[in-house]
Amino acid sequence: MRAEATRQDGTVRVVRASHAPWQVDRSGARFWGTALDHLSFTYFDVGPGTRFSEHRHEAEQITMVIRGSLEFEVDGEHLRIGPGDAIALPGGIPHAVRAGADGALAVDAWSPPQTHLGAP
Repeated sequence: MRAEATRQDGTVRVVRASHAPWQVDRSGARFWGTALDHLSFTYFDVGPGTRFSEHRHEAEQITMVIRGSLEFEVDGEHLRIGPGDAIALPGGIPHAVRAGADGALAVDAWSPPQTHLGAP
């Protein structure tokens, strides 16, 4: 359920986890997101071993793992992050990601917003 209140430059949104607008991203991963004018946020539930092939995007990305682990491959280096760890990727950097054996719950912050990732 969303609660909305107007403000000068848009709408304040509350996304309740129990009513989150889940979308399937790839086999083994699902997500929901929300955005403002200059920032977006996604919550990912990634199945064990799920791989996101090498890609790049112009947006800056910060990923923080809540549960499980993710391994980022950046310029041939493997960077594993676990619960409470975060990785900050500048825009334009090629990277691939694989979830660990137990999968992962993770959050991403994006600037500029990545509206294709479920953000209204």
